[in-house]
Amino acid sequence: MEISRIRALRGPNLWTRQTAIEAIVHCTPEERSLAGMPAFEPALRAQFPQLGLWRHDRQEMSMANVLKLVALALQAQAGCPVSFSRCTETVEKGTYQVVVEYTEEPVGREAFRQAERLIAHVRAGHPKPFDVETVIAGLRELDEDVRLGPSTGSIVNAAVARGIPFRRLTSGSLVQFGWGSKQRRIWAAEVDGTSAVSETIAQDKDLTKTLLRAAGVPVPWGRPVEKAEDAWAVALEVGLPVVVKPQDGNQGKGVTVNIVDRDHLELAWRVASEYGTPMIEKFLPGSDYRLLVVGEKLIAAARRDPPQVIGDGVHTVAQLVEQVNADPSRGDGHATALTRMRIDEIALARLKIQGHTPDTVPAKGERVVLRNNANLSTGGTATDVTDDVHPEVAARAVAAARMIGLDVCGVDVVCETVLRPLEEQSGGIVEVNAAPGLRMHLKPSFGKGRAVGEAIIDHLYPPGDNGRIPVVAVTGTNGKTTTARMIAHIVAGSGLRVGMTNTDGVYVNGRQTDSGDCAGPRSSRNVLMHPEVDAAVFETARGGILREGLGFDRCQVAVVTNIGAGDHLGLNYITTVEDIAVLKRVIVQNVAPGGYGVLNAADPHCQRMAEVCTGQVIFFAVDARNPVLATHREQGRRAVWVEDGHIVAGEGAQRHTVALKDVPITFGGRIGFQVENAMASLAAAWGLGLDWDVIRQGMASFRTDVGNAPGRFNLMNHRGATVIADYGHNPDAMRALVSAVDAIPGERRMVVISGAGDRRDEDIREQTQILGAAFDEVILYEDACQRGRSPGEVVGLLREGLSGASRTRRIDTIQGEFVAIDTALDRLQKGDLCLILIDQVEEALAHLRQRCDGVA
Repeated sequence: MEISRIRALRGPNLWTRQTAIEAIVHCTPEERSLAGMPAFEPALRAQFPQLGLWRHDRQEMSMANVLKLVALALQAQAGCPVSFSRCTETVEKGTYQVVVEYTEEPVGREAFRQAERLIAHVRAGHPKPFDVETVIAGLRELDEDVRLGPSTGSIVNAAVARGIPFRRLTSGSLVQFGWGSKQRRIWAAEVDGTSAVSETIAQDKDLTKTLLRAAGVPVPWGRPVEKAEDAWAVALEVGLPVVVKPQDGNQGKGVTVNIVDRDHLELAWRVASEYGTPMIEKFLPGSDYRLLVVGEKLIAAARRDPPQVIGDGVHTVAQLVEQVNADPSRGDGHATALTRMRIDEIALARLKIQGHTPDTVPAKGERVVLRNNANLSTGGTATDVTDDVHPEVAARAVAAARMIGLDVCGVDVVCETVLRPLEEQSGGIVEVNAAPGLRMHLKPSFGKGRAVGEAIIDHLYPPGDNGRIPVVAVTGTNGKTTTARMIAHIVAGSGLRVGMTNTDGVYVNGRQTDSGDCAGPRSSRNVLMHPEVDAAVFETARGGILREGLGFDRCQVAVVTNIGAGDHLGLNYITTVEDIAVLKRVIVQNVAPGGYGVLNAADPHCQRMAEVCTGQVIFFAVDARNPVLATHREQGRRAVWVEDGHIVAGEGAQRHTVALKDVPITFGGRIGFQVENAMASLAAAWGLGLDWDVIRQGMASFRTDVGNAPGRFNLMNHRGATVIADYGHNPDAMRALVSAVDAIPGERRMVVISGAGDRRDEDIREQTQILGAAFDEVILYEDACQRGRSPGEVVGLLREGLSGASRTRRIDTIQGEFVAIDTALDRLQKGDLCLILIDQVEEALAHLRQRCDGVA
């Protein structure tokens, strides 16, 4: 068994809406069925007993099937919530596409690698067992390392529950919610609305106390101490017992509380100084509480108890700590609900005060405290007390957050109880935290968890706002780019700032931000990350869907212009028009529930996509009598057709019309494929809910000139002749272009063409077979890039297609695109027509603008 390619599908794809690993797996004849290997399955299950049952008969099982099942099972055993897998044989006998869902890409890739190793180990008959438990433990550890921590994860889960899209911007905790101009960002539990000034203030504990005291919030007295020799004097000044902590610390690092003697104070000062300038403040008696404020509301509260063990009269303190740390809910970082206890300098000092060492065996029932600060990050526990918080205590916490300027704030309070106001019990607020951990509120050690993630999302997005902007996805064989450009033009006319991707580049609010073929998911994601985008229109090419899936989870409108045979057949196991249709319908399968699929009713492949559309359908067809469209209309659903020189949009008894003479790209309705592009664009704008005056104005002001739609039926004049530049490059495009130029006068007709080397031989020949019946002269040229073909091979195929041409009388072969263009232009006379099928779009159009007289 050999794996030749592994891809990560990071969005909805050909196989599933979930993220997945796709691999190309080649099996030997022996490996295509387990029927001839009866000993393999028992040996595999002996090595991996957690492997589930197989649904298929052994006769139908190939080694590729086994690979997908093992890779999925390894992830499941590691605790990953995965369930989807698939194995499909390609047109190449013994070659399979294996797809396995993942939740974290590194884990999915590693599971594939380990599954391959395990199968190879069993096949080789190694006497030494394969250590599956270690592999699963490694996958679990990797998953914990790369997945979001509990705080950030709770916020993301809350967003997902509300249908708000998210994207991790780093491997850490920086997450974007929403799209374009509606995006918000968080870093752990800190939101983008919090200023850097507020965060800096919160980090300075002395400044924080000064501001809180000014706001009437009770705080303990104290101040920073630069030198160790001054610490005891300040402690006596403040009044024993005292607390020592770093002025700008976090997570309880370097904090020592309830200090009553000089030796303990000097040790605490040294520990705190490792994290910043130490400060000494008055120790407040009572318990340690964390109050979580979001916006201007108290959302949750927890009492935090310091790390401690209870003696049993048998085990030492160190052994008791080891027993507590064995709890699977405790870990070394923040991925688990609790953190392991540590016996460090601070713990040793606290033990000494209690008359203990790590080797002491405490009496049965004796409580031994390892440190007095109760942060979860130092091994403490939490008890939910949200329902007990007195309104005055909640008010002080909210006032503290507002004074510092924090949207999400963890307020640390020390008092005897939260049932009474702080002022009545000499309690106070000792710290505020700009990026508070949420673990203690999500899964407290005692009491019920609180929906803190939901509260933060509700703060970012009010009810009813899902953070999405309108997204239109456009695909098909021909007309994608023109349709995408026209939709973007119409939407921009409504006043929205539009982000658009297509095979020419990326455009944001009319400005090109990237060039080249940008019809893939990466460009889509970049547009959705741009803060100045109010709506997005994406040309969605087959290659991007195959490589990575979609760059978005769903769209409001999906447009499929048509499905033809010229779309890279033979590549990536896409061998039939039906395969293309299945691939391109992915955008239709991911329409939002309230959205629309815009489908060509005259195309059988598009017709069938209506069955899988997750929203409603708008059919379009030039012929109002089209059976599919007519039935759709009779059912009172949305449809678009042509009638009496108008594009008509009808739904039940309602009708809206746009005169074809007012749609420049259709040349009064004479250019058939442009009429279809205009209909698809109108339907998409209708699906977005745009005003009809905006739609009509947008269609009337859109022109396929070089600046607006480069390489899409651009008309120019040259010495009284008509020149048309187009990027058509498949047989379906040739048919549409021939039909279009038939509607334009021309005494002598000439075409300039080359062919893309990554097409099938028959597709290259068919292009000139079509052109040979419509043009008097054909000029062939060799592309700058032959895409794997040898020199002269593509031109030779084009010539073969012209062998039986019924109209063509002259065929010339020219080396170089621009030489071929100049040759054609020099031959043109007044009244002639020349179709130039360009390859290097920008360069060729710039060359034509220099040579031609102007726009036709």
